[in-house]
Amino acid sequence: MDEAVYREMADVQSAHWWYRGRRHILATVIESLKLPKEAAILEAGCGPGGNLPMLARFGTVSAFEPHDGARDVANAKGAATVLPGTLPDGIPFPQPFALVCAFDVVEHVEDDVGAVRALGAKLAPGGRLLLTVPAHPWLWSEHDVRNHHHRRYSREAFAKVLDAAGLHTDKLTAFNAHLFPIIAGTRLIQNSLGLGARAEEAVPSLAVNSLLEKIFAAEASQVARSGYPTGVSLLAVASAGRPQ
Repeated sequence: MDEAVYREMADVQSAHWWYRGRRHILATVIESLKLPKEAAILEAGCGPGGNLPMLARFGTVSAFEPHDGARDVANAKGAATVLPGTLPDGIPFPQPFALVCAFDVVEHVEDDVGAVRALGAKLAPGGRLLLTVPAHPWLWSEHDVRNHHHRRYSREAFAKVLDAAGLHTDKLTAFNAHLFPIIAGTRLIQNSLGLGARAEEAVPSLAVNSLLEKIFAAEASQVARSGYPTGVSLLAVASAGRPQ
């Protein structure tokens, strides 16, 4: 991603309703996985490290990030060892992990199957892979262009990526479902009028931000259980499958 996008991400990750609500959902899903005590956890493409303190609640965290500035910010949080690294061929940690995470990362990698396969190869016996990606190709917008996405995924397309990577899909659900009609409508209007998506990436007023966070975070228990049929994003939990 561009330098400006990383700077903005570092500025808003602690406050923006989307990041805060997503962390609550991810933490609830991780709790449901019943990881071993002091589990070894890897986050791929951690950016400025907004998720690292949350992950550190569940074990010892390692992470990698290709962007120098974002990596410096992530290391400064003191929640993980963050090294330079890339997908699919540049994971800098030789050891296996009980939990491997990539949150809105795979869509940035041209070889998505190779990236997911490489992440799956880092799983310890009984380990889990936790992934999120943007959903619905028809929601493609300036937001995706600005963030250097290669694609958005249908549920079927993402399931095929997991299968092609040799993994067993334990859970595949949509999320950001409660706000999906509003977000989808906004994106479609922006696209039809040729407008950018910068406004939705800024932190709204305190009251609006708090309300949106509560609506989004309220999905946590449902996502951890049976999930949602449609939403702005997809979440998958996978484990080691057939040998490649």
